[in-house]
Amino acid sequence: MPVFEQLRRSLNELLERTTKPEDRRLVVIRMKGTLVQARLGVDDLREGLELSRRKLEKERQELLTVRRRKELAVGIQDAETVSVAERFERQHEQRVSVLEEKVAVQTRELELAERELDEMKAEIRTAMTGVPGTVGNESLDDPLAEPGENPRVGEEIDALGRSRARADRDAEASRRLEELKRKMGK
Repeated sequence: MPVFEQLRRSLNELLERTTKPEDRRLVVIRMKGTLVQARLGVDDLREGLELSRRKLEKERQELLTVRRRKELAVGIQDAETVSVAERFERQHEQRVSVLEEKVAVQTRELELAERELDEMKAEIRTAMTGVPGTVGNESLDDPLAEPGENPRVGEEIDALGRSRARADRDAEASRRLEELKRKMGK
């Protein structure tokens, strides 16, 4: 994930140089923002995995339905329906197979991202050694707290999520408007 790479660069910059305490505070604050972005990325991976799991379950149900219908067609010796059912059965089997692979890959990707996030948290804690607790009204006491543990972190994540949702809605509205303009222009 690019967010993890950015965080790692900031951390290396902080750890490799002897920096003034004021500069260290600014770097840690920047890293905190990047960490929030990384958490959002991990949340996106979780949502994508859950969506794929739901699609897989739906496809498995479709496959079972097609197989039941095929068995019924075999029972009444309807060759045409059996042929159609076999075609759909192959399609659903292929989709199930692809979705199973997708879920497996997404699961591994999520596990990797969570491990990297945990490593980043540990590295940031190390970097924060010697950094005073506050800069202005920006608290550095625990920028790594989970959203439920620190209300400010949760608020930041919620604000970023709302901003992303708003941007998505605006993009969808623009897309629909362009589509409508194209239809009306015909």
